[in-house]
Amino acid sequence: MGSSEINLAASQPSLSAGWFSWTRQSDVMLRTIEQRILSCVKTVYRRFYVDIGPVVGECDKIWTIALNEECPETPLVLVHGMAAGVAFWCPNLDAFAASRPVYAFDLLGFGRSSRPKFGCSPERVEEQWVESVEQWRREMRIPQMLLLGHSLGGYISAAYAIKYPDRVKHLILADPWGFPERPSDALQKYQLPLWARAVFTLVQPLNPLWPMRAAGPAGRWLVARMRPDIVRKYKPYVDDAENVIPEYIHQCNTRTPSGESAFHTLMEKFGWARNPMERRVGSLDPKLPVTVLYGSRSWVDCSTADMLRAQRPPGAPTFVQVINGAGHHIYVDKPELFNKYVMEACARVDNVAEQQSNKENNET
Repeated sequence: MGSSEINLAASQPSLSAGWFSWTRQSDVMLRTIEQRILSCVKTVYRRFYVDIGPVVGECDKIWTIALNEECPETPLVLVHGMAAGVAFWCPNLDAFAASRPVYAFDLLGFGRSSRPKFGCSPERVEEQWVESVEQWRREMRIPQMLLLGHSLGGYISAAYAIKYPDRVKHLILADPWGFPERPSDALQKYQLPLWARAVFTLVQPLNPLWPMRAAGPAGRWLVARMRPDIVRKYKPYVDDAENVIPEYIHQCNTRTPSGESAFHTLMEKFGWARNPMERRVGSLDPKLPVTVLYGSRSWVDCSTADMLRAQRPPGAPTFVQVINGAGHHIYVDKPELFNKYVMEACARVDNVAEQQSNKENNET
């Protein structure tokens, strides 16, 4: 896919124009930056809004990218994590779309999707996100899907699979957030120094990305300084990643922090969920295949895999794979291995469907 080029340096406003004057250009910038990142994708794709109606706000719209839509195989749907967007899947889209339709969307409240005001309780926020995914599926007319969620997206995907089991043929959890209960001695367990504990206490009432918005035009610079690791991960795929990736993160998260506030409602002490999925994974359909992928260097508690095995009925198909050398962002830390394991998970579903079809043909 081609992409229009922009001069990032020229696009930065001067301080004399007003500290927050950049916000007037943010939507245009976000669309253009996203297109620049996706220019590394070789498969033909289209980008569009899906109108899901009054799920949270009066007229919610979900920004979507679609690849290989004409393929008859079960679609793979990608759900990103906190503060991310569809462009971050660029190392994976070609591999996934080689064998099936692929859809990725900006979660409601993030990226280019609508920014409605979510509810005030974890239960309500979770319900609203789940319903937004369901309304998106209905509008897209996807009967069943392979649902892959990363981090926060894993939490939402699991909640969706519990409520709508007939719509999910395989649940793939990529370094999922929000599954285990928070340990009573969490701060001591993870050996945080006293100053870090004090900072956690002070900033608990605030949204996680407030410093970036408070920095105004310097927000992109702050992202580049605080997360140089993410910039490095995308250098093999994105030209001028040093500027493009921080700008994408900045533009995704400088608009009304709707999804970020919703995540803040879900979370407890940053690393855990107020209503952890551990309490409910036993409600997953026992016939539903679940694949859990972890990075060996991730900060996410890897006990989710053991907990799933323990709480699901004997024989419930549960697959676990640790990706050595990968951190939390396993889809870009080790994209070749990540893509391989995801495609193997998808192939297991395809094989089961083929066997069932052959059985039915033989019986007739």
